Amino acid sequence: MAVGIFDSGLGGLTVWDAVDRRLPDLPVVYLADSAHAPYGVRTADDIYALTCDATERLFDAGCNLVVLACNTASAAALRRMQESWVPADKRVLGVFVPLIEALTERQWGDNSPPREVAVRHVALFATPATVSSRAFQRELAFRAIGVDVEAQACGGVVDAIEDGDMILAEALVRSHVDALKRKMPDPDAAILGCTHYPLMEECFQSALGQDVRVFSQASLVADSLADYLDRHPDMLGTGEAAFLTTGDAARVSDRATQFLRRQITFQAA
Repeated sequence: MAVGIFDSGLGGLTVWDAVDRRLPDLPVVYLADSAHAPYGVRTADDIYALTCDATERLFDAGCNLVVLACNTASAAALRRMQESWVPADKRVLGVFVPLIEALTERQWGDNSPPREVAVRHVALFATPATVSSRAFQRELAFRAIGVDVEAQACGGVVDAIEDGDMILAEALVRSHVDALKRKMPDPDAAILGCTHYPLMEECFQSALGQDVRVFSQASLVADSLADYLDRHPDMLGTGEAAFLTTGDAARVSDRATQFLRRQITFQAA
């Protein structure tokens, strides 16, 4: 019995870590498409093709349920996959909805009409592909009205994190926050719309100010996954826990161990 978690690189390990803490007995097959990372600068068609290929690998590894722990893939590929590609006996879930439900204070599965919510001005920090997709705004509009969203494409942050250059990553975060605040000086809340960004959450919070509520995804996705599996225990597959990568397994293992400060050993996919 295993669930698949997919990311273009190491960012999804923040979700895996939260899932492992929330559901310690759940085997997970984690796949990093390191050979093609980052996805955030690719075209929507390219992201769709790569995401389908990676998801197919996880299905083949015995996973009936795959979580796209990648905002770029969730934004650019998920809806198209669900509508025309995912087999009837499989499920693919994204990471946007749990975050938006927390932001709008809606319960899981609440399908009531959109309504006014407490937040009015929301800053969204994400990859260029996620920003251009406008997927976050679309999903938010299903649940809330009267919310102004200002998106900031955070070029370079994922690359710096994947390379282990946290000094550069911090400098880039502060630069992107400055650019966002020139457009929206006083956001009520900020969304970290990339699974790499929880590693920089303290930096985002510091740059934004302590009065801005920062929403990060990992624990929210883990809680939603636990709830989903309670309601759909049949979606547990037959695979065994593993960490897979399309890149250099030794290098990715070293980066992952530094990334999470936990020993992580990848195999070639």
